[in-house]
Order: sequence, then structure tokens, then C-alpha cells
Amino acid sequence: MNVPNALTVFRIVLIPVYLLVFFSSLPNHIQIAYLILILAGLTDIVDGYIARTYKMVTEFGTMMDPLADKLMMLTVITSFYLTERISVWAALFFFARDVGMIVTSAIFHFRGKKTVPANVYGKITTVLFYLVFTLVMFRFPYAEFFLWLVIAFSFITSAIYILKFRLLNKIY
Repeated sequence: MNVPNALTVFRIVLIPVYLLVFFSSLPNHIQIAYLILILAGLTDIVDGYIARTYKMVTEFGTMMDPLADKLMMLTVITSFYLTERISVWAALFFFARDVGMIVTSAIFHFRGKKTVPANVYGKITTVLFYLVFTLVMFRFPYAEFFLWLVIAFSFITSAIYILKFRLLNKIY
């Protein structure tokens, strides 16, 4: 297992750690959970950089890296909903988009279709989600409004992904 793949696995391991800390009664548990979330985001950046720079891109990493990211984000959104930081509607729209992307990617992968590599819109979306997660986690005013803006942007980036996928696979 190469370093980028190990970082992806580490990010998956951080998911239950995040949950245990977020829902614990430890002093400063929200701040610690936030640091775990930031660590997960940083490992995502580092593993992608190492994989591309040192030509360590693998099929495992191509499938598991975005899955690890989506699972972490779904976990965070779930924790926000369960602690009433966001509405059920925000959680459902977020879930619909991310679960849809996971299922669609898996179907296309197993059917032997070419996948669209990460693009600038996806990276921007991820950064925006991490920024808005900060607002929601610490209960900033209007945090959910900003979350809705990022969710809307994420649907636009998904539409771009679908268009690129169709062009790449010559599906008209």
C-alpha cells in the first residue's frame, strides 16, 4: 500500500473517531471534533498531491479517495442534523446529492465506463463545504443559509460532472 492510499484509509478510520469525539462529553469535544475534521481535509489534500506528483495514482485510490471524502462529509452532516445544527431538509438534500454521486460512480465504474477525474469545481465545492462546516459546527448566525448556498453550488458541480462524463463516454 502506497502513502496516498494509506492516507485515504487513515481518513476512513477518522470517521468513527470524529463521531466518538463529537458526541462525547469531553471538555472541548466540539473543538477536538473540528480538528479531526480539518485533519481529514488535510489528508485529502496531501494524498492527492502525493499521488499526482509522484505518479502513485492507483485504481484503489481512484475509487476510495472520493468515497472516503463523501463518507466523512455524510458523517459530519449527520452529526449536524442529530444535534439540530441544520434542518432535516438541508441534510436530505446533502444526502441525496452525495449518495447519488457514490451510487452513480460505482455503477459506472463496474460497467467499465471511464470516470471523470476530480476537477476544479469539485475542489472548490469541497473547500466551500469545509468552510461552511466551520460555521455550522460553531453555530454561527446564518450558517444554514450559507450551507444551502454551497449545497446549491454542489448540485451545479454535479451537473458539470455528469456532462463531462457523458462527453468522455460519448453518451448523447
